[in-house]
Amino acid sequence: MDDDGLLTIGALARRTGLTVKTIRYYSDTGLVPSTDRTAAGYRRYDAEALARLELVCTLRELGLGLDAVRRVLEREESLAEVARAHADALDLQIRTLRRRRAVLRTVAARGTDPEETALMHRLLRLSAEERRQLIEEFLDDTFGTADANPELVALLRSTVPDLPEDPSTDQVTAWVELAELTRDRDFRAAVRRMAAYQAEQRAKGDTTGLHHELTERVRESVAAALAAGTAPDTPAAAAVVADLTARYAEVFDRPDDAALRGWILRRLDVAADPRAEHYWRLLARINGWPAPPELAPVFAWFTAALRAAR
Repeated sequence: MDDDGLLTIGALARRTGLTVKTIRYYSDTGLVPSTDRTAAGYRRYDAEALARLELVCTLRELGLGLDAVRRVLEREESLAEVARAHADALDLQIRTLRRRRAVLRTVAARGTDPEETALMHRLLRLSAEERRQLIEEFLDDTFGTADANPELVALLRSTVPDLPEDPSTDQVTAWVELAELTRDRDFRAAVRRMAAYQAEQRAKGDTTGLHHELTERVRESVAAALAAGTAPDTPAAAAVVADLTARYAEVFDRPDDAALRGWILRRLDVAADPRAEHYWRLLARINGWPAPPELAPVFAWFTAALRAAR
């Protein structure tokens, strides 16, 4: 420091840890102009310039660009405004980096090929709204023109993949599988058949809703039979079938007869595609929900027992 309290550029570099070249650049661009120059042309800086340079260092360490730093120093924008905008930008960058990390972890764990890796990366870049639109397009194509069960359609439209900002490998894998499943032509055709069947039943006066309680009754009864090792073609199975068909007759206000059993069989056959259950299981994995109970073996046993009882 000189006798008049001014710092040479070298002393300023030692104080701040910056290189002389960097300080000279900041001076030349007007961010930290020198206070004066010696007769020999050497730059000198006062305490205000030192404080200004330290602010520049802080803002640069926080990731602000030189233009943003200049706007703060020149009072064109408040530090709070610039900090808020920069924080928002960092949030976006952090989300992007987390998604990239998730893709890389999944690739490392599964050994995916380049095509699947590109698909994962593309799908993870979708916003929440874009993910919702992907499901909406699938539902419009499969349920859009059919007068299907409105409660089911509303449930499907409200249940969309909601990836966390830092998804796990399992969530990434499930999201890729779900996206591929919704684009599968055979699956779409199967869902359209389900929608058409529901529309047919509604045209015949069925407005009974989603039947959660009935499904749970079937699941509990058949699960108990499966746990007991009851074969579908045994008297014990026939008793389970009789109990369940009586419940169907009550829910749908129909006689408990052979026609009802044939109607139940058709209903089970229409809903038998295992990909429909897989759709819900994938959604649960993506959204971090408890896994839904496995119904495929339940309905397979119930179908076999119904056929045997007939």
